[in-house]
Amino acid sequence: VQLQASGGGLVQAGGSLRLSCAGSRNIFSHNLMAWYRQAPGKQRELVAAITRGGSTNYADSVEGRFTISRDNAKNTVSLQMNNLKPEDTAVYYCNKWALRIGAINYWGQGTQVTVSS
Repeated sequence: VQLQASGGGLVQAGGSLRLSCAGSRNIFSHNLMAWYRQAPGKQRELVAAITRGGSTNYADSVEGRFTISRDNAKNTVSLQMNNLKPEDTAVYYCNKWALRIGAINYWGQGTQVTVSS
């Protein structure tokens, strides 16, 4: 299993970033892929999820600001983040969706997003 997220960086509040994640075909064969994030001192949380067919779901905190997408042929999933807020600061990871985040036993490399006020 391989997963690598990229595209993070330092941005001012109100700015935008686009995250990308590439992985092996076996993990992208899952119907549901997701983006998660973990802020310092906090538990990892679900940000957004998408099915192979393109149906999406978002955490209330990012609804209307973030857009998740995937390319099934290229085994990639992306996260367009607009109107970023300081509270979006976290390390972002992509992975398959799971009812319990703790049940996921492999996490690839995340990407740091820092939003300054």
